[in-house]
Formats: sequence, structure tokens, C-alpha cells
Amino acid sequence: MLVIKTFQIFTLALILTLILTPMVKKIALRVGAIDIPDARKVHKTPIPRMGGLAIFWGFTAAVLLLLPIDQKVLAILAGSVVLIIFGILDDVYSLNPKVKLLGQIMAAVIPVAFGIKVNYVTNPFGGLIWLGDASYFLTIFWIVAIVNAINLIDGLDGLASGTAAISAVFIGIAALTRGNEFAYYAAIALTGGALAFLKFNFNPAEIFLGDTGSMFLGYCLGILSVLGTAKSPTLISIFVPVLVMAIPIFDTLFAILRRFFAGRPIFKPDKGHLHHCILDLGYSQRKTVLIIYLLNILLGIVALYVNLLTFTQAALLILIILAAITFGAQKIGVLGESLSKGKTIINN
Repeated sequence: MLVIKTFQIFTLALILTLILTPMVKKIALRVGAIDIPDARKVHKTPIPRMGGLAIFWGFTAAVLLLLPIDQKVLAILAGSVVLIIFGILDDVYSLNPKVKLLGQIMAAVIPVAFGIKVNYVTNPFGGLIWLGDASYFLTIFWIVAIVNAINLIDGLDGLASGTAAISAVFIGIAALTRGNEFAYYAAIALTGGALAFLKFNFNPAEIFLGDTGSMFLGYCLGILSVLGTAKSPTLISIFVPVLVMAIPIFDTLFAILRRFFAGRPIFKPDKGHLHHCILDLGYSQRKTVLIIYLLNILLGIVALYVNLLTFTQAALLILIILAAITFGAQKIGVLGESLSKGKTIINN
């Protein structure tokens, strides 16, 4: 039954997204949702964006037609609709970042208000740590953070959609091991939609996700990680989604630090992201994306392995991985010149 339903959900999301993406491409061209090249961007010709709308339709149809529906599921979909609306407006009109952030918060509040949040974790020294009202704010922060993390790595053909697909697979597996079938099946639907979109989005891309797509993918990953991994009471389980999505999470964190210590606005885009730095090493777009895919898969495997360890073993492994990520980021320039040279005071 599990295999059959997995196949059905994956296939429906995949086929619908394959059919709908060319239609969305035509709509994007008609409404002016077009990504114009500039000095920071890698592509050289105008390309339609807003492609994530096709993934949204494929995912939503698979969930509504093949999964049990309750208030929480409807709340998740309602939040995604809010985010899709803001994404479309941004892809067409380029919204102010603060307005876009407001939309992200509004979208995150809806499922959290219906109980999708982390209520407590276990204390490794015994008992439970109840989060109380802080659980609302922490869960909203987590969802918004993942939305922006996926949005920020959407800088190369196929990077965000492929990374989201890989992350969804591992989040789905983790959810299944904890008995959360909805999170598992929803992750499978997201994987099907994202992989279908890759047919049109991998280099050379015919259409981009746009903020419509990158924010939707981030929103789904944020929600599903809460349902399927972080909602588990064990303290170590909280680190599973962090490891699964370590690349977008730490790329975003390093971008904030890099810009702050360089005296630049943290929301101002730059060319210091992981994919930019790998490109600077001489790799092609395709090879750069494949390298990041491989890193994502390795981190996903480690995330699942962590659950098999004792608290002490898992904590030690996580510290080693975090140190390796920081060292690697410093070596290839993701941290920027200021942090790489150990400066803490920037004179403008």
C-alpha cells in the first residue's frame, strides 16, 4: 500500500507539473514576469520566471486528490496560497523586500495558528523542555528562514528546484520513520513537482522558479520539516532538518554575516554565495549545480544517520560537520574577505 500510494502521489505531481510548466511559461511572458540579466546574475538573456506556479498546482492537486484532508492540511494550503500571491506580485512587479517579508510571515502564521508547531523537546539530562508561547514565534521564524534560504540559493539553473527535491526526499524518509504519513506523502508530492520542473529549469533553463516557486518550495520544506522531523520530541531530531537543508541555511547565514561585517545592507544581493564561489573556481554552471546536489545528498545521509547515534555521539558528529562547513566556506570565499581575514571591525 505504501509503495502504491507513493507511486501515485509522485506520478500525479510529476505529470501535472510537466503539463502545466509550458502553460505557466506562456502566462509569465504575457504578464511580464521576466528575469532580466544584470551584473550579479549568471544568465545572459531574458528568461520567464514564475515557474513555481506549476509546481504549486501539481503539488496541491496531488495532496487534495490523494491524501486525507483536515483543518491542518487546509491551513498549510491556505498559507501556500498567500505566499504564491506575493510571489506572483514580486515576479511581475518586484515588491519591496519588506512587503515580501510581510507576506512570508502572514503565510507562516496560518499553519502555526492551527497547531503546526514544535511544542517541546526532550532534555538530554531528563524530562521535557516545554516551549510554551515561544513555540509560535520559533516555528514562524523557522518557516520564514527556510523560505528565504531557498530563495537566496536560487541563483543557478536548477539549483533551488534540485536542492528542494533532494531535501524533500530526506525529510520524507525521516517523517516516515517517525510515523508521520502525511508529511512523507506531501514530501513525495513536492519531490515529484520539483523534479518535473527540472526538465525545464536545468541548464540551459527555459523558465525560472521565480520568487513564486522558490518561496513556495521553502515554505513547504519548512512546514514538512516541522511536521516530520523537528516535531519529534528528541533534541537531536531538531538537527535533522538543519543538516538536510544545511546548504541553503548556512549559505544564508554566511551571506548575512558577510554583508554585515563588510558594512553592506544584509538584504542587498551580492556574488558571494556558495554557487558563485564554486563558479569562480572554474567550474561550469552544470558542474557547480551537480557538486551542490552531491553535497546535499551527503548531508541528507548524515542527517538520517544521526538518528541512530547516542546524544553524545550525535552532538560530536554535528560539531565536526559544522566546523567542516565553516572551514570550507572560509577557504572558497563564502565568508567574504572581512571574515576570512579575521576582521571584526569594518571601517567604511
